[in-house]
Amino acid sequence: MLRKGLTVMCLLVFASLAFAGGAGAGERFDLQVGITLTLDSHYGMGLAEFARLVNEYSNGTITVTIQPNSLLGSERDLVESVSMGTVAMALISTGPIPNFFPDFAVFDLPYLFPSAEIAYKALDGEVGAELLNQMAAQGILGLGFFENGIRHVTNNVREIVTPADLAGLRIRTMENEIHMNTYRHFGASPTPMAMGEVFMALQQGVVDGQENPAINILTSRLNEVQRYMSLTGTFYSPAVLMLSKAFFDRMSEEQQAAVRRAADEAKHWQRRFSQENTAQAIADIRASGTLVTEVDLDAWIEASQATYRDFEGRVRQDLIEKIRALK
Repeated sequence: MLRKGLTVMCLLVFASLAFAGGAGAGERFDLQVGITLTLDSHYGMGLAEFARLVNEYSNGTITVTIQPNSLLGSERDLVESVSMGTVAMALISTGPIPNFFPDFAVFDLPYLFPSAEIAYKALDGEVGAELLNQMAAQGILGLGFFENGIRHVTNNVREIVTPADLAGLRIRTMENEIHMNTYRHFGASPTPMAMGEVFMALQQGVVDGQENPAINILTSRLNEVQRYMSLTGTFYSPAVLMLSKAFFDRMSEEQQAAVRRAADEAKHWQRRFSQENTAQAIADIRASGTLVTEVDLDAWIEASQATYRDFEGRVRQDLIEKIRALK
């Protein structure tokens, strides 16, 4: 089980959602926020904190209802729905976002970030701000980058130590061109698939394996249908908290400030939660009977360089250089 008081936090979020009162004049909002993960995932827990904070800072005029498990659609669906204003909010990985905003592809390059701390500097700095600002043109307010995490590969066929061990395996990836390209260079057969379909696909043998952060693997119970996990850490995956501008523009200035403040504070809270619980998630996966293997990353980094060559000129080099310059 993930620690840090999951039960308490879930009680807090339901309490905050039930509360519709509070002081303050103007329109009241119940923001429906879609995620593809569970309520007790690091997405769900981060949004619980956001719900608590925005309710407090808006004097009860804004509540948040979390819709988990792809109830409001896949990640790609959620981007479209938030853009059109048919869904108020979403928290999704950056995986499908380059299909709508191509410059976001820089975040999907393999082994780009040497640490989560470097990733945070990029996401909270000039690079992240430029990319979030691009979303406004399609009716989306990018409120900041939460954490999805460092992605590792699992499978049901054999232990994976080197990229060559992936040869011929059908590996579920996100609907992301760079991720698929990387796994092809590893020798696998990448199969893009929405998160809501992954458990059943693994259980029925439609795919042999998948790749995800450890917390996602555990809270989505993927370890129950996977015998092997390798700590490849191929991608650091951010997540974008997005709000429909149609909703935001209807809010008072005080409500808008409350949303921005709550999003920023919840972002930092969620990242700490993710980092603190990742090691425990890996331990829990190992305890469940899945063989967890550490790998020599040098071989994986070397194999991934072919992806950089394939996407030269297609991913902005200036963004890559700005990220690599961070220390």
